[in-house]
Amino acid sequence: MKIYRLAATSLLVVAMLLTGCTGIFKSNSAVTIASSATQTTSTTTGSPTESATSQVIVGPTAVPVALSAPTGDLAALQTTFEQIYNQVNPSVVYVEVVEAATTTGSGNSGPSMASGSGFVWDMQGHIVTNNHVVGGATSISVTFWDGTTVTAKVVGQDPNADLAVIKVTVPSSELHPVTVGDSTQVKVGQIVLAIGNPFGLENAGSMSQGIISGLGRSLPVQSSSPTSATTLIYNIPDIIQTDAAINPGNSGGVLVDIQGQVIGVTAAIESSTNSNAGIGFVIPSAIVKKVVPSLISTGSYAHPWLGVTGETLTPDLATAMNLPATQRGGLIIDVTAGGPAAAAGLQASNNNATINGVQEPVGGDVITAVNGQPVQAFEDLGAYLFLNTKPGDVVTLTVLRDGKEKSVKVTLGTLPNP
Repeated sequence: MKIYRLAATSLLVVAMLLTGCTGIFKSNSAVTIASSATQTTSTTTGSPTESATSQVIVGPTAVPVALSAPTGDLAALQTTFEQIYNQVNPSVVYVEVVEAATTTGSGNSGPSMASGSGFVWDMQGHIVTNNHVVGGATSISVTFWDGTTVTAKVVGQDPNADLAVIKVTVPSSELHPVTVGDSTQVKVGQIVLAIGNPFGLENAGSMSQGIISGLGRSLPVQSSSPTSATTLIYNIPDIIQTDAAINPGNSGGVLVDIQGQVIGVTAAIESSTNSNAGIGFVIPSAIVKKVVPSLISTGSYAHPWLGVTGETLTPDLATAMNLPATQRGGLIIDVTAGGPAAAAGLQASNNNATINGVQEPVGGDVITAVNGQPVQAFEDLGAYLFLNTKPGDVVTLTVLRDGKEKSVKVTLGTLPNP
């Protein structure tokens, strides 16, 4: 639902890489996005028992600052990390898949293999992972932390949330369901731990530590047109960003808080090197808790659908539309023919303006609220619809059209699967 623009040459093109695809015979899939041209690097400190030195920039000089804490505090933190790993690791599994041979111009290629992670959901043998880990698989095997390996079958898939449920038949002693936390309460700066099986390292899971570095991100699902690399019809909303190391193979693993509760499913990284660059993306537990029960009971999940694409209204866009530069909201760029928004009479952008040397669509309806909840950015609209509505619900949108506010009622449809 959000449009990513590959604007001028001042922007650095990077790849948003699904992190579930490891293995000798399969490469990662990627969606091209635009990122700031200024590259920043993250630094990591040693283990909790080591001291570290940071550089604080004051004017043109760098002043060393010793980062230290009482030995007792560091020992307690280390003990907490050990306890969390011992608690959660038995719930995390290694997932290996085989996909069918593909036909090329020179004939059939061999079957491809890939691997990722997953975690035990319940005592019935249901395991949650990313859909991109098991999508297209002809066979799936699951390896538990103690080395036990069994076959699994797909129970349900939701490409639009990149979640899937597979099922295994094992003794109950192998099943250690996770405790799911509340992702709506997490804060930037909160300590988190990622546990999974990066780079095909099976059996004992790997754990990395970091913080929540951002909230309210969106993760693209699919391009809306095979001829366009910049228009996306759907984004998973409310994505958690973390600097905890996430690498290929972590997909389907868990991000847990300091209580060991799962607050999200590790899904993707932003990197130009196909490995951790300090920006990982995690599907929040609030979405997982909505989608997974439906995948278990029906095999699918019905997402509400408005049928628009758009972007956040910027001061430049607002000025070009003769609106105050301080106006906030989501600008509708396109309305899907035959969709719910079209039936309700919402209007797409009908003009272009040159902003910083680039042609930008303007003139569409600006959504400023949904059911009375403010829409500050276009992502706010998708997040509200996902978490608070279902297909068939009637929502009231507050829109600005030609500078005048009006209310529009829309009956939501069902989002088509990719």
